[in-house]
Amino acid sequence: MTVITKRAILAAAALLAALPGWTNTAEPAPPARPNIVVILVDDMGFSDIGCFGSEIPTPHLDGLAAEGLRFTQFYNTPRCSPTRACLLTGLYPHQAGMGWLDNKVEPDSRGFHGRLLPRCVTIAEVLREAGYFTAMTGKWHLGQQNGTPPWQRGFIRSLNSRYGEVYFPKEMSRPGTESLYLDGREIPKDSPELGTDWYSTDLFVDWGLKFIDEARVEKKPFFLYIAQGAVHFPLRAPADAIARYRGKYMKGWDALRKARHAKQIELGIVDARWPLAPRPKQSPAWDTREPDRQKRFDEMMAAYAAMIECIDRGVGTLVAGLRQRGELDNTLIVFLSDNGGNAEGGPPGVTTGEGPIGGPRSRVLLGMNWATLANTPFRRYKHFTHEGGISTAMIAHWPEGIPAARRGVLERQPGHLIDIMATAVDLSGATYPTEYGGNKILPMEGVSLRPAFEGKPLARREPIFWEHEGNKAVRDGKWKLVQKWRGPWELYDMEADRTEQHDLATDHPDIVARLESAWTAWQKRAFVDDWPGPDHTDWGQDVGR
Repeated sequence: MTVITKRAILAAAALLAALPGWTNTAEPAPPARPNIVVILVDDMGFSDIGCFGSEIPTPHLDGLAAEGLRFTQFYNTPRCSPTRACLLTGLYPHQAGMGWLDNKVEPDSRGFHGRLLPRCVTIAEVLREAGYFTAMTGKWHLGQQNGTPPWQRGFIRSLNSRYGEVYFPKEMSRPGTESLYLDGREIPKDSPELGTDWYSTDLFVDWGLKFIDEARVEKKPFFLYIAQGAVHFPLRAPADAIARYRGKYMKGWDALRKARHAKQIELGIVDARWPLAPRPKQSPAWDTREPDRQKRFDEMMAAYAAMIECIDRGVGTLVAGLRQRGELDNTLIVFLSDNGGNAEGGPPGVTTGEGPIGGPRSRVLLGMNWATLANTPFRRYKHFTHEGGISTAMIAHWPEGIPAARRGVLERQPGHLIDIMATAVDLSGATYPTEYGGNKILPMEGVSLRPAFEGKPLARREPIFWEHEGNKAVRDGKWKLVQKWRGPWELYDMEADRTEQHDLATDHPDIVARLESAWTAWQKRAFVDDWPGPDHTDWGQDVGR
């Protein structure tokens, strides 16, 4: 029996290729399955990075945008745990069991279970079955205390906090934030195992790169989910970073909102036809604040801007690490925020605790005034389903998968968190299961974003839906129907008026009826409970995570 070696085959192929008129008609080898990295930041507004209008320098994110795509109409949900459930499962939050935060556990409800239910799978579970190395770092907030920690929902490696609010090894901590978990093993934040003098946005990237190295040793593609805690309260950042911004916000929120809006129009992020949403009546004009109050507000925003800078620095570290390892070109990086800017703390915000504002023993909430800047040019905030609560800056970067002609382009098709699972399944060649672990699995709700990467229409056939704390919305094409809890339905033309200034509900009752009917049908099939109250948007108090 003759054994034909690989070397002989290659030699024969080379000889054939040299013959006149010989053409290789074999199909080219399929591209390697891409690595996938999702970077989710917390409570960041639509306009808080440079390539979406901010005055805060974010050169690394701007670089990703210049070489990738910016989605100008990408949506999250208006709250933390629901967004994380939505992103990781490809379902709407109530379907996954997370209709509110993970401390709302109502076993007899349809969607308030405070944990990921067996009727859903995570991206990590699906891609792990397909041969991917799966890892996560950062904020979990998906029911770890209720039986669904990351190490039991598909992640081979994890370094996580239970629900965020972790910035320094030694800091003033609230219950549940004193420790981190390494593959399920609880370790103190100041453990030498984690190093010393770290800041969490750097720590979570550094450990993400360690996990990538493990994937490379195993010669596996990887899925890495980096869930940064920044810029969630308590606002804390390194002192030197805060110092760089102190004094730069004495211009005030009114002038800076106008400047961001103008830059967004110049960048093409915002249509010049859309007026800047007016400052809400609860929020005072900057010029009416006394000098000592202006100084306090400046220091609060300096801490926030420093946190954005640190997020950007972490993105730079990740990109450099991927490049050094030869992994950047075939890695899809998705960057986005979990909800809109956060007005909790009301117009004055909160500055309590010890030491300087933004230090490790302070407790700072940005408040409504600066959140209105963060969400430029939109209305409302985190918690709400108006655009300020559900719009995120979204960047997709993938050198081998986004054609050169598409790089730096603005993608204006609406997208949603539910689309991340569908995209991961599409790009990885994985199979989304109908059953997993002996449980029937709900079908994923989203569509793959791959066509948008290539400049083609998305295959979305259903509207996009929202519900949180009785705040509702449905988006179908250019039309958006939205309702604040216990308020009337409002109808907006998103092409002409994305800042939601001209309610057309009385002009188009037929469209209102059609979209309301669609929302009601979705509510029934998506396990959406009626919201019983209370109203968590009383900004006179701190309303939690």
